[in-house]
Amino acid sequence: MRQIVLDTETTGIDPKKGNRIIEIGCVELIDRKLTGNHFHVYINPEREVEEGAFKVHGISDEFLADKPKFAHVADDFYAFIKGAELVIHNAPFDVGFIDWEFELLNNGVGKVKQYCQVLDTLVMAKNKHPGQKNNLDALCRRYGVDNSNRELHGALLDAEILALVYLEMTGGQTSLFEAEQAEVKNQSTNEEIFQVKKLEKAFDLPIIKASDEESEVHQVFVKKLAEKSGVNFWELIN
Repeated sequence: MRQIVLDTETTGIDPKKGNRIIEIGCVELIDRKLTGNHFHVYINPEREVEEGAFKVHGISDEFLADKPKFAHVADDFYAFIKGAELVIHNAPFDVGFIDWEFELLNNGVGKVKQYCQVLDTLVMAKNKHPGQKNNLDALCRRYGVDNSNRELHGALLDAEILALVYLEMTGGQTSLFEAEQAEVKNQSTNEEIFQVKKLEKAFDLPIIKASDEESEVHQVFVKKLAEKSGVNFWELIN
């Protein structure tokens, strides 16, 4: 499965009031592993950055003056995210701005939901931790993700941090299938130990351990059986 962890920085909070995207940061996950593949660009918004937004991300009008316009990066950006599941913290904000930018271009791309699935980690965090702070900094503290370099917001840095938070929040690198297997194995082991102890107590059965010689003979037998059948029995029983 291909996922793109995405973040944007903008000139303000409302695209319908003329605010624009000034930075896009994306990192790629394939089968829940960071690939090192990313998309990052600063964008000239063709307008001033609002003071409140500047205090959040520190990206100035002067810095953006010589950066490409969205129209010049739109095709590459669309190609990078198309068909992937987007992992975004507070997705309506970023998706709203992306939809607005493509609407201004009027190039037929359409809305994000038409070419990507979207997973909102803020909604996920609120469901897992109701009544608690669930902004990115709070989640970093909760899941032990280092965000010491995050003095100001930045799209690429925030996307990288969110990727680590998302992986921790959804079980780290362990798949749900592996976790379920481990739980079933532990339950089975505990039940077997309990049953043996019950038998020992009820019937006072003696426990007779195999001698070293008997263990050696058994290992030779299993080895020969494995060679003839092509099945590794040790893997099956361990």
